[in-house]
Amino acid sequence: MSAAAYPRISDPAAFGKVAVLLGGRSSEREISLLTGEAVYQALRRRGVQAERLDPVDDFPRRLEQGGFARAWIALHGAGGEDGTIQGLLRYLGIPFTGSGVAGSAIAMDKLRTKQLLVASGLPTPRFRVLRGEADFAPAVAALGLPLIVKPVGEGSSVGMSKVEQAADLPQAFAAAARCGGEVFCEEWLSGAEYTAAILHGEVLPLIRIEAQAAFYDYQAKYFSEQTRYHCPCGLPAEVEARYAAVAAHAFAVVGASGWGRVDLMVDAAGQPSVLEVNTVPGMTSHSLVPMAAAAAGIGFDELVWRVLETSMSPGEAAR
Repeated sequence: MSAAAYPRISDPAAFGKVAVLLGGRSSEREISLLTGEAVYQALRRRGVQAERLDPVDDFPRRLEQGGFARAWIALHGAGGEDGTIQGLLRYLGIPFTGSGVAGSAIAMDKLRTKQLLVASGLPTPRFRVLRGEADFAPAVAALGLPLIVKPVGEGSSVGMSKVEQAADLPQAFAAAARCGGEVFCEEWLSGAEYTAAILHGEVLPLIRIEAQAAFYDYQAKYFSEQTRYHCPCGLPAEVEARYAAVAAHAFAVVGASGWGRVDLMVDAAGQPSVLEVNTVPGMTSHSLVPMAAAAAGIGFDELVWRVLETSMSPGEAAR
């Protein structure tokens, strides 16, 4: 859906009763609860009739019989960000925020995302699929060291490891494999890391991330007070615009829509590579989308409101 397709709403009653979906059973439950609570409080401050709903026991019945007009999806990881909940909501006829079934499923699968990026001519770090020990030496030979090892279907850096010596590959592979699904490794890029928040089809000011850890891992993302964020990011305007265009293209390629975030890493030559696309980014005190929105003059409550607008169709707004 293009930016123009999302109506701007002024009356909170136009949204009807909103289910804020939070928690869930994924490895990112803790962060989802923080995101969902922040979203819920923002909606209430803006006069929206909102109710928290944790998709645990008897969830489909409670969702169907709760009188909800739409859902604000604050679920991270499996079951919430992978198209599963989006499919249920679509089946029940409940509009929801953000990307649809296909865009959510593709973006959650890091390997398929990378394959689509490559097919579309977009830059992404070189990678190899790891199926077992026989793949370790060829991967090191092709990509060099260090490497980053990732599970295909986790967010928030869960299950990821930086590998600086070939002898550490088996342990990193095992950690990623415990998450379930396929495992792959990427070449390590040593340049700066940026993230591009996208809202209503527009790329917000880029953020440069300066993590003190080996890489921008779960702790650094959500809890560390040592991670530094730079917004404005310090790039010349024309370079930032070029990076933003790459992010927007990647977002479109995977079929994402509404709002989200694209993470980029820059190589030694200053060329950006797409790391991944996030269709339900965090909305916690350490989260990046609110930071980018603030730099664009959009406060947290207004950001939450605008994300809720992505659940609206032009026909709904006219009624």
